[in-house]
Amino acid sequence: MISFIKGSVEVLKDGIILIENNGIGYKVNVSERSYVYLCKNNQNVKIYTFMNVKEGEISLFGFLTLEELQLFEMLITVSGVGPKGSMALLNVMSPKEIVSAIITSDIKVLSSGQGIGKKIAQRIALELKDKVDILDTMGIETKTVKDIEENNTTKETLEALVTLGFTKQEILKAISSIEDKNIPVDKMIGLCLKKLSK
Repeated sequence: MISFIKGSVEVLKDGIILIENNGIGYKVNVSERSYVYLCKNNQNVKIYTFMNVKEGEISLFGFLTLEELQLFEMLITVSGVGPKGSMALLNVMSPKEIVSAIITSDIKVLSSGQGIGKKIAQRIALELKDKVDILDTMGIETKTVKDIEENNTTKETLEALVTLGFTKQEILKAISSIEDKNIPVDKMIGLCLKKLSK
């Protein structure tokens, strides 16, 4: 098992990098976000790796941080996701954004990865909600999310703003920043809209 590779990036193309270490070149699949970073910083890098073994094929997936690797390993435990699905999510979101979407069961955000449909997104949220270790994402703690969803005013505000096209993460952040949660729903919506339009 190769846990990480240190070296210089010799080739960068289509989400695949080639890292040279002691005269050996390792072909590694990386997310688009990591790819962009490595295009600018391709000397003396350290890539954490996951070795995927399937019939007649061994491939390496690389990550800039342990946090990203751990989330990838968690995502592939969900039926229907796999390495490609995990990478599809990491292509468009940071680990914290993905964890936040899982905690808040934001299916719209979790469906933004290529090949991740609504049913798989729901499965990700359901199976991983209690497993993610990063409990404080975007300044919103799990307890705060639960409180918002159980308060009638904030719950109605959340539902109303979702229909307007805002993501659950954005709305929760706006609601959590309002001190008085016991104001009328229309006033709460108005205050949230002001914060969301900034």
